Amino acid sequence: MSGYLPVFIFLLMACVFVILLYLVGAFVSPFKPTAAKVMPYECGFPSMGSVRRPFDARYYLIAILFIVFDIETALLFPWAVSLRRLSWVAVASMLVFLFILGVVYAYEWLSGALEWESSIEVEEAPHE
Repeated sequence: MSGYLPVFIFLLMACVFVILLYLVGAFVSPFKPTAAKVMPYECGFPSMGSVRRPFDARYYLIAILFIVFDIETALLFPWAVSLRRLSWVAVASMLVFLFILGVVYAYEWLSGALEWESSIEVEEAPHE
């Protein structure tokens, strides 16, 4: 159990640090609610229509693309760190993976999947 003592001390210090930062933020930050701040989503202008309207599928496409390229980046770090110790098969397999990913990225770019056009027109809110 003595091997876990530094871990417990670190966890205790982390908890104390989090609580301390929360308390400092609660006392230092100003709390001045206004009519615009307490509106839904704190957006500053009235909502436009029902909140139950269909959600644009392009949001999901962008989210999936972000996850794919984020995972690809996470896979590249360990590969790059151990590149000198890898065999040629490991290097070739990663290069094939990067080639396929590049082809997919080029296809998305050329097909217009990364283009974003806002179909929602924002009405000018009356200034009060």
